[in-house]
Amino acid sequence: MQKIFASLITIGDELLIGQTIDTNSAWMAQELNDAGIWVQRRVAVGDDRAAILRALAEEGAASHIVLITGGLGPTADDITKPVLCEYFGAKLVLNEAALENVKHIFSRHGVAMPERNTEQAMVPDTAAIIQNGRGTAPGMWFEKNGTIYVSMPGVPHEMKGMMTGHVVPQLRQRFTTPALLHHTLITSGQGESFVADRLKDFEAGLPAHIRLAYLPSYGLLKLRLTTFAADQAAAEADMNAAFTQLKTILADISVAGRDEPMGVIVGDLLKARGLTLGTAESCTGGKIASQVTAVAGSSAYFKGSVVSYANETKMNLLGVQAATLEQYGAVSEETVREMAEGALKVLHTDCVIAVSGIMGPDGGSPEKPVGTVWIAAGGKNSIRTTRYHFRYDRERNTDMTCVAALNELRKWLEY
Repeated sequence: MQKIFASLITIGDELLIGQTIDTNSAWMAQELNDAGIWVQRRVAVGDDRAAILRALAEEGAASHIVLITGGLGPTADDITKPVLCEYFGAKLVLNEAALENVKHIFSRHGVAMPERNTEQAMVPDTAAIIQNGRGTAPGMWFEKNGTIYVSMPGVPHEMKGMMTGHVVPQLRQRFTTPALLHHTLITSGQGESFVADRLKDFEAGLPAHIRLAYLPSYGLLKLRLTTFAADQAAAEADMNAAFTQLKTILADISVAGRDEPMGVIVGDLLKARGLTLGTAESCTGGKIASQVTAVAGSSAYFKGSVVSYANETKMNLLGVQAATLEQYGAVSEETVREMAEGALKVLHTDCVIAVSGIMGPDGGSPEKPVGTVWIAAGGKNSIRTTRYHFRYDRERNTDMTCVAALNELRKWLEY
């Protein structure tokens, strides 16, 4: 069965200068993968006619499907539609349904529609129009030389509505795709090269249609198995067998058998055990709590956080002893244990995470260099403490501390 390939083109100078992060491509790739369509290329181009035309030609020659986002707004810097007209030999015409949609949106908000927004209802006459149920700019579906091109707004909420409501269902109808499956194992505690040595025989014995990828990030290593296969049932059976073997080999360092953020993994454990959580954070400034509460439904198990950045806050709110801070310092096993014990009392939770560290770039010493972090995780009957040494910049040290702290709680909950 033929593989179906897609390319993603994102348009906008703001993407190239780093002012806006491209989250659209990652989301679209996941949706296409679920439909059995493999994204083989992602291209970002600026608001430049020649660059857009070149990207359309190159990606159209390489893929069956080209999805484009961005540049459909009502201002002069939004040039996608004129360039699409040039590429597809079209002219702009007024689409009455699109105009009514624009008028309805402004009317719904009690605002007079600016004349320039009428331009958003002007569309290439060679395109099939995808009405925008979440915004003013319609999407456009083109076909040229056997390739499907779909242009959508860059606003994520609007693009997602078009993708789920129209684009993906239409692509599923158009193409018969092979089974495209991913299984991901998250591990912690060993580096990529060490794990690769452990998996040398396993990787050599994989069926030809299954590939293993190593994806290191922030103190974790994700191992992803991927398969393309014509037979869905056979592919699932082979994948399940391989994934079971992978988990068995790496049982000592496994974190989770699914690709989810640590906040989700820990939250699921707390819900399953009927336990509540609080955090006492110094160096992470509330970021652990933010990751926990980013999960819908976290109010069922998360009670709150004490961000005790200053020593006086550690003493006044968490009951850390002045003598402890004077003798051992804020970044110490003794202090982080007292922070955890204080948080359990103040927040009235079943379990707790406490962290204190030196994120950098300053503040280190020979005894406690930048990147030194103490983490406490546990509950009323037992609290485990662990020291970490991270070696990166302030932002990455903070992110790695959050992941490590949540993983320490996971280990406490599981063992």
